Amino acid sequence: MATALLCVLCVVLCATLAQDFKLKFKAATKPVRLFTEEELRRYDGSEESQPVYMAVKGVVFDVTRGKEFYGKDAPYNALVGKDSTRAVAKMSLDPADLTSDTAGLSEEQLQSLDSVFEGTYKTKYPIVGYTASRILKDDGSPDEDFKPEDQPHFQIKDEF
Repeated sequence: MATALLCVLCVVLCATLAQDFKLKFKAATKPVRLFTEEELRRYDGSEESQPVYMAVKGVVFDVTRGKEFYGKDAPYNALVGKDSTRAVAKMSLDPADLTSDTAGLSEEQLQSLDSVFEGTYKTKYPIVGYTASRILKDDGSPDEDFKPEDQPHFQIKDEF
């Protein structure tokens, strides 16, 4: 009898703890956002009330806290409101380099891009989304090569 009572107590305790764990799970508060080129241009630092966004390697970062570098009339303002992957790789502000196109970059430039992406943008600025061109093909169909689990800061429970 005592063994049966102990088993019932154990089952009740386990059920209670299991429900306690369920209640502690917190759903994502901000879903991942896809930005078209047009949408991203709205966050170019020209309006004081808007955040400042820029994309590198198709990942959109909120660089608002670096307004002294990226805000209106700031030295790197040319990089914001767009995917500036090529410019970051080349350390360039040339308008021709303000694009996501990495074709023709040297191995050294690609290594520089990865270094700045990992060491600066991912460590200093929050990710607010991805460019649509990173996830979708030109015709709007899904890009089969895009793997969410390979993306920076990906956590399955709060993204996608």
